Amino acid sequence: MNIRTLYASEIECRIGMVNEKGLSLLLYKNARVDMQILDECFGVFGWKRNHTCIDRKLYCTIQIKDPDTGQWISKEDVGVSGFTEKEKSQASDSFKRAAVNIGIGRELYSAPFIWVPATKVTIQRRGDKFCCYDHFKVSSISYNDKKEITGLSIVRIEDNSVVYELRSTGKNTDNNKNTVLSDGEIKELYAELGRTGVDINSVFKRYGISTIEEMSHDTFNKALNSLRKTKDKIKVA
Repeated sequence: MNIRTLYASEIECRIGMVNEKGLSLLLYKNARVDMQILDECFGVFGWKRNHTCIDRKLYCTIQIKDPDTGQWISKEDVGVSGFTEKEKSQASDSFKRAAVNIGIGRELYSAPFIWVPATKVTIQRRGDKFCCYDHFKVSSISYNDKKEITGLSIVRIEDNSVVYELRSTGKNTDNNKNTVLSDGEIKELYAELGRTGVDINSVFKRYGISTIEEMSHDTFNKALNSLRKTKDKIKVA
């Protein structure tokens, strides 16, 4: 059975890293969404779950019934505990991971690196760290026929302002894979920007682009090599 992609309202945003220049956002789904889609696809009597503890790690097995043969098919994964209510968080996490194995929300792995500049959010400094208490939501999302994200819009809930937008081009993403930077490359670039104090917009201007999504691997390597030759920013006592 074909499992549908997630609706915008079913996707939540969590802040990743924060610095003085902005913050990154991560997309995720919660366990209630998984249960809803399982009900939709297989019916309330067509799936079941159970948890098993192995070596102090909690595993979840989701079983779905083949409507044609009546055979039960199992998918399993292990959970990671959070900082509070560890048992509950492990159970929820293992369930969500097992649901991904079935195909629910797997499209989120195709999400781009989402960077929101400091001008669009409220960033506070607490000692040596930066933090943000703003809230965000996905206002729209689109996919291609391979269930890969091609369009995405995220707004700041406090004032409903658009903080991130990836416009759908209608092109097959396979044609663009060689020009899309990995999360690791983007984090490396922003780490160098933080070290040197160079503004990302000056990098965009230098290479004739306007967003990180437009940066090719060739431009990335040139920018990174240039930043590595730049001295650390002067810290004010």
